[in-house]
Amino acid sequence: MDLGTVAKWYDLTGRTIVITGGAGILGGEMACALVGCKADVAILDRDPSLAERLIDRVESEPGRCIIVYGDALEPETLVAAEEQIRTDLGPVDMLINAAGGNKPDATTSADLSFFDLPEEALRFVVDLNLLGTILPCQVFGRAMAERGEGVIVNISSMNAFTPLTRIPAYSAAKAAVSNFTQWLAVHMAQEYSPNIRVNALAPGFFLTEQNRYLLTDEEGEEPTDRGRTIIEHTPMGRFGGAEDLLGTLLWLLSPASSFVTGVVVPVDGGFSAFSGV
Repeated sequence: MDLGTVAKWYDLTGRTIVITGGAGILGGEMACALVGCKADVAILDRDPSLAERLIDRVESEPGRCIIVYGDALEPETLVAAEEQIRTDLGPVDMLINAAGGNKPDATTSADLSFFDLPEEALRFVVDLNLLGTILPCQVFGRAMAERGEGVIVNISSMNAFTPLTRIPAYSAAKAAVSNFTQWLAVHMAQEYSPNIRVNALAPGFFLTEQNRYLLTDEEGEEPTDRGRTIIEHTPMGRFGGAEDLLGTLLWLLSPASSFVTGVVVPVDGGFSAFSGV
């Protein structure tokens, strides 16, 4: 195989990619990278204004980018978004489910025990991460099933393998995302086409707006005790940055992974490999 063929694998010209939660830290970085690979990207978010910070970055890139309103938990908004994206960019070829997160009310602390976590907060976190992955797959995956081709990448978490302290709903929901990823990979390949692949990324400790309050001080400069413990147990000695997901993401989207489906790929700086000794 020549190098020209390998280079073409990562040329996404003519590919339409939807990113749910695309205005977030991780989703936004993915959008910019994919537009740079000549893809046509739809940033889908329930707060499109958050994506305005990305406009200057994507305007100079070779691909196209649009910002579309859509709530991962409201199917009717997803259907409307799919129609708009199909009109503006063409049929959706790839879906990245980056919508998700945790919230303080669903997190145990010295002031809030597990037994007192509000049901509403627990339901919100489970729904956001699990249903917020399943529902977009139903809406955007339908056309893939009809065409017999497509790629879906979900965002799981390393705490789907081993749950972290303090965040029971988030840990359980991400474990469910990993399980659903495997289920959907088999379902799509057997019922529709082996050319539809479904995989997931499992980030380790990445700083986002949802977890910053747990990992850094109020100024966001120094790690908390929890943050220091994480860094000490990460062989690479740091938190992950959004750009650290891009190489694995591009591989999963590209023909380079054409025989890969139903896997959850860790991106964790070695955290899961370290015994602590």
